[in-house]
Amino acid sequence: MSVVELESVVKRYEGGAETVVALKGVDFHAERGELVVVTGPSGSGKSTMLNVIGLLDSPTEGRVSLDGRDVTDFSEDERTEERRSELGFVFQNFHLLPMLTAVENVELPSMWDTGVDRRERAVDLLKRVGLGDRLEHTPDELSGGQQQRVAIARALINAPDVLLADEPTGNLDQATGRTILDEMTRLKEEENVAIVAITHDEQLANYADRVVRIVDGVVQ
Repeated sequence: MSVVELESVVKRYEGGAETVVALKGVDFHAERGELVVVTGPSGSGKSTMLNVIGLLDSPTEGRVSLDGRDVTDFSEDERTEERRSELGFVFQNFHLLPMLTAVENVELPSMWDTGVDRRERAVDLLKRVGLGDRLEHTPDELSGGQQQRVAIARALINAPDVLLADEPTGNLDQATGRTILDEMTRLKEEENVAIVAITHDEQLANYADRVVRIVDGVVQ
């Protein structure tokens, strides 16, 4: 069973007299422990597809499933809970809070969950991405590659089923990007998480289990 699945997903945006169709009957799936890279030109629908998978946007038509459950018509509160518990997000610009340390940034998504030792897991994740000696450093004391490692650890703190990455190497030099991709490859296997990454970075495709290309809202 696929951990995430889109079936015949259509997404339309109404803009006055004009209707933009960003996704045109998209079918997509990803399995646990798999890295799926989504490529395509700017404006092709990559970000829209990622937002639909991440429950940040709703399809106009079609079906979205997470771990075999139909989440298409979930309320906003239900979608928020799904994002918190089942999904992790990694962004091009890291989105770390500058006043918090590395370990505090990683802990942040689990702050309201009193049933887990979030500090212990945050420390463990940072050690696993090679930042055991940077726990108390703030983002301005970290390199770009180190900040992205913190962001990956933060995305994994709630043990999600799916990790969604938006240009995860976009702000990094090529060598640092390769280091981040090595970390993501190792962690997807250790955490048994599906990773869906959209990118213009050609080297990311070399790490993929599958590459999906989308053009003008259609999966090729």
